[in-house]
Amino acid sequence: MDKKRLTISEAAEIIGVSVDTLRRWDANGKLPAVHSTGGHRFYTELQLQIFLSDLIKNGWEWAKNSSEISRQMYCERLPIFQARLDKLGDQLFAVPELAAVASLIYTACGEMGNNSFDHNIGNWPDVPGVYFAYDVTKRLVVLADRGRGILATLRHVRPGLANDAEALGVAFTETISGRAPESRGNGLKLVRRIVAESSITVEFQSGSAKLYLRGDTPNLRIEPAEPIQGCFAVIRF
Repeated sequence: MDKKRLTISEAAEIIGVSVDTLRRWDANGKLPAVHSTGGHRFYTELQLQIFLSDLIKNGWEWAKNSSEISRQMYCERLPIFQARLDKLGDQLFAVPELAAVASLIYTACGEMGNNSFDHNIGNWPDVPGVYFAYDVTKRLVVLADRGRGILATLRHVRPGLANDAEALGVAFTETISGRAPESRGNGLKLVRRIVAESSITVEFQSGSAKLYLRGDTPNLRIEPAEPIQGCFAVIRF
């Protein structure tokens, strides 16, 4: 099956993008095609599987550059995200060795994804929704949005916040009240408690700052990072 040649139309259907997108990805080297002597583009199933499995790279490129992504990894609206989150939950609970952390992973992902929608209602700078991809066999979940970011969100109730690093620290440590339906920062504080009680690790970036959470490291570690517009999170378990 790995050697089966797929046309560009078949490949586009599998990945969930348009044929024109695949042509652009071939031209810029993001997903090179095999070209026949007649100039036709072909792909192999293995090639497409490898491309789709690089969840972190695909999510980062979307968060950084608003690059086109597979429909399989994009949740434009909250109900779509919730439906895919429930599918993740089903997969997590089906793995016996994850029984102790399945509900925690589900809750942490739900909090981060819901934050993206709640904090950007009517204010998405460009592309609405979230990138949401996971691979239970690899013990990995990736979430990203192209929203306003934590700093811009919290400045509505904490105008004195100086930068992204300070905003991340506040979001993960302080309970902050906000206008309904928002409860700014409170969901991320819950994520921190979940990590403290489990073997889950979280890397969470907003703007130009990245925060690292591990259960065996109670203190927050926040470092400078290559800037992005919204938020980007990698959850490992």
